[in-house]
Formats: sequence, structure tokens, C-alpha cells
Amino acid sequence: MGLTNPDIAVDLDNYGPPMELGCLFSRRGPIHIEIGSGKGTFLLNQARAHPGINYLGIEWANKYYLYSVDRMRRWQLQNVRILCADARYFIERYLYKEGVDAYHIYFPDPWPKRRHHKRRFFRPTNVTHLVRTLVSGGELRTATDHAEYFEIIKNLLLRDSAPTAIFEPIEFLPASTAGTGEWVGSNFERKYLKQGRPIYTLALRKL
Repeated sequence: MGLTNPDIAVDLDNYGPPMELGCLFSRRGPIHIEIGSGKGTFLLNQARAHPGINYLGIEWANKYYLYSVDRMRRWQLQNVRILCADARYFIERYLYKEGVDAYHIYFPDPWPKRRHHKRRFFRPTNVTHLVRTLVSGGELRTATDHAEYFEIIKNLLLRDSAPTAIFEPIEFLPASTAGTGEWVGSNFERKYLKQGRPIYTLALRKL
């Protein structure tokens, strides 16, 4: 397939904050954001399986961003866009209140060394902006192979004193495109499953 649909790559220089996510797509539809989309395996499979949903992938690493943009272009997908940016900055500065139907955050870097914990994505300020930008009834889905980080994520999202709106836990169903024994079907998950690591999942709905 030829390289088509150049709009798959989103250049933030063309947009001022805040931005209406719907303007990135040529049609209306629910908007799902994957934070840390990597090489785009989950994003590609979901966009192909659910053409009625608009997907935005956010990836900080330029080499993975370029790889996934090329991948989506070769499939000529109309319902996916890729952005190279710091997700924390983008969500805080660019997104309107209640404009996202679902967040997918799979295998975020646990930054295991204590002095690096401040770099973790799941921190109170970031969670506040996730909740602010989710629609009522919107979902947040996350998975990790890191047990300690998973407990921190659960406590942050579900404790009564969390600086966010209330979430309710819902069943984490495997992605429709996940393989046998998989939850998400991403490259990282497949790598960790081969290594025999347990996978911890959490799905929440905004009340």
C-alpha cells in the first residue's frame, strides 16, 4: 500500500491550546486516546476492528512515533492519528473538559528507582486532568507487569481522598483484537508474557 493520508501525523504547531479533538478527523465519532502507543500495534488493530471510533495515539519516543505513523499510512486508516508529544503536557494544556471517551494506558514506564518516581505518569496532577477530560461514563483502562506500580495506581485512582471525580471499577475485558491469553495485544504485553510475567489490569468508569 502506498504512503497516503499525511494527516495521520499530528503537528501541534498547527494547533493552539485548547484544541477540539474532533477537528483531527474527517468525521464525528467517539474519541479514544492511547498514551504511550509505541509501535502502534494495539492502535492499529483497534482502529481496523472499530472503524466507528476515532483513535489518537500519543508517543514520546520519536523513532516509535515515526514507525507507527508509517504503519498507519500503509493501512490507509482514516480513523487514527498519531502525536509525538509529552502526554502530560498535551492533556493538561490542549484538551477541553469532557472531550475524551476512553483512555488506554498500557504498560507505562514504572520508573522503579525511587529518585525517578516523579517521572511516573500516574501521579495526582495527571490523574486530575485525565478525569477532567473524560466524558461522564468515560473509561480508563490500564495494564502493567509491575506489581508495586499497580498497587500505587489502584490506590491513586480508587482511594476516597483522590483529587479526582469518582471512578467505579468495571470488568477489564480483553481487547477484541487480543490473542489467546492476552489482555491488550500490544508488543510489550507479548514480550512480558513470553518472559512469564503476570499482567495486572484495571478498568474504571467515570461516574
